[in-house]
Amino acid sequence: MKYADEAVCIGPPPSNQSYLKGDKIIEVCLQRSVDGVHPGYGFLSENAEFAAAVKKAGITFIGPSPEAMDIMGDKLSAKEAAKRYKIPMVPGSEGAISSVDEGKKIALETGFPLLIKASAGGGGKGMRIVERIEDFEEQMKLAVSEATSAFGDGSVFIEKYVAGPRHIEIQVLADTHGNIVYLFERECSVQRRHQKVIEEAPSAVLTPEIREKMGQCAVDVARACDYVGAGTVEFLLDENKNFYFLEMNTRLQVEHPVSEMITGIDLVKEQIKVARGEKLTFTQSDLKINGHSVEVRVYAEDPTNNFLPDIGKLVTYRRPQGTGVRVDDGFEEGMEIPIYYDPMIAKLITWGQNREEAIERMLRAIDEYRITGVETTLNFCRFVLQHEAFRSGDFDTHFIKKYFKPEYLAIPKSDEGEVAALAGLWWHLNEKKKNVPVPAAGSARSNWKTNRTR
Repeated sequence: MKYADEAVCIGPPPSNQSYLKGDKIIEVCLQRSVDGVHPGYGFLSENAEFAAAVKKAGITFIGPSPEAMDIMGDKLSAKEAAKRYKIPMVPGSEGAISSVDEGKKIALETGFPLLIKASAGGGGKGMRIVERIEDFEEQMKLAVSEATSAFGDGSVFIEKYVAGPRHIEIQVLADTHGNIVYLFERECSVQRRHQKVIEEAPSAVLTPEIREKMGQCAVDVARACDYVGAGTVEFLLDENKNFYFLEMNTRLQVEHPVSEMITGIDLVKEQIKVARGEKLTFTQSDLKINGHSVEVRVYAEDPTNNFLPDIGKLVTYRRPQGTGVRVDDGFEEGMEIPIYYDPMIAKLITWGQNREEAIERMLRAIDEYRITGVETTLNFCRFVLQHEAFRSGDFDTHFIKKYFKPEYLAIPKSDEGEVAALAGLWWHLNEKKKNVPVPAAGSARSNWKTNRTR
């Protein structure tokens, strides 16, 4: 807003009185002769009705068509579209479950553990893990209730629960002339409450062969719904490196900067050019991976209290700087963190010639980031980046459950590296199944202390 020629207040802070008021937004656009609407990556960004209304008003919607949004916005129709191109799918129900009895039958055929998932929406809402048939009825009712409350649609389906999955997503870009490319992958496995906290590109575990196969599948998913613009195709990768289609996000992702950093492509700029009807100026063979990038989401949350959101005034707010460091944020010192929206303060991104350099730059940037007045996830992100499981690349979506305890952060800052080193050593010894005692605090060398002056 600071750099805009003009800013208009749509309504009061609650999103249902402002950011979600599509009709009011369009009214303001018409009053000011706006010719294009970029929906960002929240609120109405995947709302097909809003996209259609923008188009009907004679304004360009900078994103995919309402029809593509409709297809990919529902997980069941998305799977149906992807099947036409023989995209690998997680075993489960063919469509929505109409009754508990039908669900039980499919559950027994699929096998346990399994997931009951809402057809509409995401973010972990309407999702339940079921370990045994005796719990199925109760968990299905809870999933339906939550899905109805969150999305106004209680449709649910069943998927086999993939043990130890990694969350890998592929960035795609398509123009109106039939050209579609993929800008490689992002590793998004470090999550809390099924929402991402740390992302990196490329993944530490994909081979060139798997990367190409996943990329081609992502392009086919986009082709299946006549996609236009920037989008993300999400996959689960199991412990044997088999991948399965999860869903497609028909918008720009929060973590898009890591893809920009390794490809040199400005995705927002490309979205605008595509919306103007321009052809992509590059082909798949022109795209190369250059170095490595890491992003941490700086949330106003307390990791020592189950990542509970925090609100308050940013008493101190000092951004890190330097080569290979990027900060995408919307706050200044003295501003209030409101209760009405997602608690993300900023995205902190680093780039390096390799993964190790990108991680080390991130650790330095985290150390330089000065935020007081609210609790943040910075210390937690430092813990993750120093953990042996992350450094080795041997981790999955259960990272927090496996390796993190709140008390690891309830210590003086100078000792956080000690705890990360000890936790990493515990992981290493457990993996190797060696009966070697974990050293006492103070005897393990702190990687953070070693690198903080770099």
